[in-house]
Amino acid sequence: MTGFSVVIPARFASTRLPGKPLEDIEGMPMIVRVAAQAARSGAERVVVATDDRRVLSALAAASASAPVEGAMTASDHPSGSDRTMEVAEREGWPADHVVVNVQGDEPLIPPAVIDQVAALLQAAPSRDVATLCEPLETLEDVFDENIVKVVVSRGGRALYFSRAPVPFARGRFDGRRGPLPADVGGWRRHVGIYAYRVRALRRFVALPRGAFEATESLEQLRFLENDIDIVVGDAVAPVPGGVDTPADLERVRAVLRASV
Repeated sequence: MTGFSVVIPARFASTRLPGKPLEDIEGMPMIVRVAAQAARSGAERVVVATDDRRVLSALAAASASAPVEGAMTASDHPSGSDRTMEVAEREGWPADHVVVNVQGDEPLIPPAVIDQVAALLQAAPSRDVATLCEPLETLEDVFDENIVKVVVSRGGRALYFSRAPVPFARGRFDGRRGPLPADVGGWRRHVGIYAYRVRALRRFVALPRGAFEATESLEQLRFLENDIDIVVGDAVAPVPGGVDTPADLERVRAVLRASV
């Protein structure tokens, strides 16, 4: 596998969890845990892109645990993709360089999936974006609008992302709880990690927000609406959900306590 870089966007403000990057998780700020996981991947460089110097200070204080770089970026970026692009432009990475965007609120992300998504894109020279997914197992998850579903072609191309229960099993959904029908399938959770070639990321941030993107509140639909293919692979390791709420924070803390 040729070289790739990781950028971890870390916006300090959060509606549901203010100051989220610095939330303590078993003695370590969350962003430091994310960075430490990314540093265990095969990335040539790992850069945390933030809008707050307190995040840079936390990284500097924990440099032995997370040997990564910090970068101050603009405070008005509408998305983590825009923040990632600022880093790519500043570093002068070439158009075909592969950048993996790791969410700054996923302290349990396995390093293996970071390597996997980079390799997936590098193995598909005709594609410019790659991401991952994993199977869903319960109706409750299929109907949960906070769990993004992805429909994938036989060739591994993303057909659509949705918060809705897609594909919809007509006449087979008797309720919204319990196991999935045994004789039908195809439900996959989108794992929110992306590998981009810099040229695709540059195009993405220059494009206007699309109609489907606005309806679903899913920025990855901007690629599909503009005929930019996304290659999708099944994650090689389970990817625990990220931290969006205080309940998520407690769940992650419990997982780490149990692993000691």
